[in-house]
Amino acid sequence: MLTWPAPHVPLLPGRGPAVRVLDTSSGVLVDPVAGAVATLYVCGITPYDATHLGHAATAIAFDVLRRAWRDAGLGVRHASNVTDVDDPLLERATATGVAWRDLARDQTALYADDMAALGVLPPDVYLGVEEVIPAVVPAVEGLLAAGAAYRVPTPDAVDGADAPGDVYADLSADPAFGTVAGLDVATMLALAAERGGDPDRPGKRHRLDPLLWRRERADEPAWDGASLGRGRPGWHIECAVIARDGLGLPFDVQGGGSDLRFPHHEMSTSHARLLDAGHGARAHVHAGMVGLDGEKMSKSRGNLVLVSALRSAGADPRAIRLAVLAHRYRDDWDWTHAQLAEAEARLRRWLAAVSGNGGPDATAMLAQVRAAVADDLDTPRALAAVDHWADSSLAGGGELVEGAPGVVARTVDALLGVRL
Repeated sequence: MLTWPAPHVPLLPGRGPAVRVLDTSSGVLVDPVAGAVATLYVCGITPYDATHLGHAATAIAFDVLRRAWRDAGLGVRHASNVTDVDDPLLERATATGVAWRDLARDQTALYADDMAALGVLPPDVYLGVEEVIPAVVPAVEGLLAAGAAYRVPTPDAVDGADAPGDVYADLSADPAFGTVAGLDVATMLALAAERGGDPDRPGKRHRLDPLLWRRERADEPAWDGASLGRGRPGWHIECAVIARDGLGLPFDVQGGGSDLRFPHHEMSTSHARLLDAGHGARAHVHAGMVGLDGEKMSKSRGNLVLVSALRSAGADPRAIRLAVLAHRYRDDWDWTHAQLAEAEARLRRWLAAVSGNGGPDATAMLAQVRAAVADDLDTPRALAAVDHWADSSLAGGGELVEGAPGVVARTVDALLGVRL
């Protein structure tokens, strides 16, 4: 799957500090990177609607993490997916009378266009469901052979009730299951029912056991599954396989929105452990939810603020990004159009402040921005450091340092992803 053009990231003098992030499984700040190359898996979109600000906030958060890692002298390898075969996508395609592949292709392209406009670095590994099926099939076959998965009778499959059924993971094979989200069984069952699981499916060994391979049904897309039979992957296994093959196990950080902690990250991490001798992600990092009028912004509620719509209305993508960066990535927050106006005003001040050849010394500003982003991606504190320099520059007076505006512009570009 094609990504989008990578923005240029300028080099800064010196090197940033090691980056610590909140591991939501343990609740403590950690530096999860085990080697010279930081590895990151961020769950991508299900492309049945355009990019909303929740998507943008998650993408921007992990983009800042990658930029901070690079500034600290690390190599970075980032993998992501597009769940372009899934029940919500198929349902939307049917409801709108659009072919599901066309819907997925159009919305994936719009997402890429939005990400490019927002200055988000593209992933190194970027795969859709169809592309990963050749790796998913042997992975599921291996779990079946190891006794970590089982069949459930599927009377509504195209080839009849006597054919081999759907395949489910047996969570009892993973003694570490539950350690990602740390939830009790009742809460997990409620969330599974709400977020794409099927706890009431007859024939399962445990109500939480997740789908690995769905046998072909009438009027649904299906692919050759070898001994599994024709069908398509479950949701969680695609991410486990992409992370395993694209990053290697274990990898440093699994990221996404906080609504993915359970079931998606719990299940995909469990699958990864079963695929590779207990190895998964070293840390789980989650972005907060973006709301509108006091409710989480989501496709199901229809209360979306679309990045493409803001751009079409004339909003500068740099201002959209600044509006997102004004919030700590792991906090829940509500979007208001007043925030966009504030971000636009901030962008104008910064542009005016860096327009000259000289300005206040920028050494302290660079150190403060570096320290802020290394401290669990504290972008509001980073913005405040740039604000202080810009206000001092615009106020005039004091000794002017030639080239200081260039240092500020490169800092904002390299670490915050906003090109001045």
